[in-house]
Formats: sequence, structure tokens, C-alpha cells
Amino acid sequence: MADATTSSISIAADPQRVMAVIADFEAYPKWAEQMKTVEILDEGADGRARRVRFSMDAGPIKDSYTLDYDWGPDGNSVSWNLVKGQMQKAQNGSYVLEGDAASTTVTYTLAVDLTIPMIGMLRRKAEKVIIDTALKGLKRRVEQG
Repeated sequence: MADATTSSISIAADPQRVMAVIADFEAYPKWAEQMKTVEILDEGADGRARRVRFSMDAGPIKDSYTLDYDWGPDGNSVSWNLVKGQMQKAQNGSYVLEGDAASTTVTYTLAVDLTIPMIGMLRRKAEKVIIDTALKGLKRRVEQG
């Protein structure tokens, strides 16, 4: 797997509220611009999604893929990896939350490996756009409800 890209954003809400929005996969098409459909395929005993199928359209890149999720026991992190995809042969990512009652810093890390060859610099630029778009959408969703 290639090197990961990481970025952070500060959100005016406590970590539990931020994680609730992250965990609400079925609402992603309402705020995550590239997500067209999201389907939870499997839930754990705690009610959190364990396997989720996504359909995305990011202009020149369209993909349908399935991710497995691993939720941190402290409730402040989640990581995922690709089970299968059409354009992706690997994807590893995570959200890590640090904060208090007033604000949360969300750090998003993502590494994607496509089935088509892509120069590392272009891949990292694409990851950066995906991360920045997701973090800004998450911030809007949490702060505006």
C-alpha cells in the first residue's frame, strides 16, 4: 500500500456529536458531495456498521466499493479497509477525534491504490482533495445540524 495522506480540521462540537455524524452512513449522500448511495451490509452487536457499500461519483472517477469498519473502543476513532472495489484495489483510512465539550480536532488519514496506474504525486493530490472535501462537509454537517 502506498503512503497515506493526512489532514485535520477543527469542529465546534464535542467528539461524541462528531462521531455520531461519521457513523450515520445512510446520511452521507446528504452532505458528502461525491457519495450517491450508501448501504449498510452488516452491523455489529453495538449497532455500528461493520461493512458498508458505497457508490460515488467524483467527476472523472466513479466507483462502487465496500469497506469494513473497526470502531475504537474509546469511541474517538474508526478505521476502515477495502473489501472490494471496481476502480480501487486497496483503501485504508481512519478518523481520529481529539477534543472536549467545545471543539474537536478530526484527523483523517487515507491511502488509496487504484486498479489503473497513477503517478504517486497525482494519487496524493486526489487523496488530499477527497480528504479536504470530506472534512469540510463533515464540519458543515456537524455545526449546522
